[in-house]
Amino acid sequence: MNKSPILALFLAFFPGFGHLYLGLKIRGVLYPFFFLGALGLAFVTGVYVYDDFVFIFFFLAAAFIWIVNMLDIVITLINRSHIKVSNPHHDSHIETKPLQNERFSTILLSFIPGVGHFYMGLTHRGLTFLAGFFGIITMIFFVSVITSSVFLIFLLALPIIWVYSLFDAIQLLNKKQAGELLEDKTIMDDLEKFREDGKKSKMLATALSIFPGAGHMYLSLQKRGLQLMAAFLLSIYILDVLHLSLFFFLIPIIWFFSFFDALQLTNRMDDEEVEDVPVIKHLANHQKWLGIGLLLLGLFYLFDSVLFPVLADNIRAALDINLWHYYNRYFQVSIVSLLLIGGGLKLISGSKKIKQENLE
Repeated sequence: MNKSPILALFLAFFPGFGHLYLGLKIRGVLYPFFFLGALGLAFVTGVYVYDDFVFIFFFLAAAFIWIVNMLDIVITLINRSHIKVSNPHHDSHIETKPLQNERFSTILLSFIPGVGHFYMGLTHRGLTFLAGFFGIITMIFFVSVITSSVFLIFLLALPIIWVYSLFDAIQLLNKKQAGELLEDKTIMDDLEKFREDGKKSKMLATALSIFPGAGHMYLSLQKRGLQLMAAFLLSIYILDVLHLSLFFFLIPIIWFFSFFDALQLTNRMDDEEVEDVPVIKHLANHQKWLGIGLLLLGLFYLFDSVLFPVLADNIRAALDINLWHYYNRYFQVSIVSLLLIGGGLKLISGSKKIKQENLE
């Protein structure tokens, strides 16, 4: 009975299930046993022992088992893709690799950036993707450890490299199977070629659009891209500082708007010249309000991090009143209420002005 390699790959996302589907019973039992065991120990440690080091150790052990499980299923599927066919002119059997098996193996290996390129013999190009992907991971974690965890937001660059590497491998595989000769060039060589031709790569623009504003900047739409990127990162920072979890729905809205806006502009660039129109026009006319907002944010941050802790400790020592309780319980609700009331009044006043203009 033929087994579907795609189904086996998806089942392997839960350790052991893919191996059981392929009939590998020993590995199919050992992988979930060790994976669930490590997760269970991590849970018990986190709930009852309260030891962060031991919890992280068992959690990383479970992650390591999951990665080994995925690599094992990939290698197993690649080895099974080499089938034996009979040659009518010879009595012996020869091992061949049909086009569909080569395609499956390449796409499967491309889930790790650069490995699919290595499989096609493109060493320099594969090394570019592999070094870029894992180099960014290493650098971001290194900077986050020695400075602040806020730099982990730049891990959003990883899906850009992953998607671009996957589609690049598929594109090169199509050329190879069509009989074209592949050149082992790095990404920098491709970007230099596009720069000389005065064109932009649609595939690279789409991949960069995963991070809001990056795709627009690649398309030379600096003003629009800068506003979208600043709005995305600033909204995450402000909502985290003010603890306004109610407004976290704004983050995916900004992301989807930026992504689909970049896709539309990429398609329009072939037929017409696209102007760099900012999302918020005439921002210079609103510098006063922007300055007031930054001033209020700075004052709040100074009060929240410096003044209030000192004031709360002194009042608690002198009057035995816990200001932290009232601050943490009511401050967020008050901020959200004031923002909603202010936004509602602004909309009401705007609608009245529009009615008066229509009557005139």
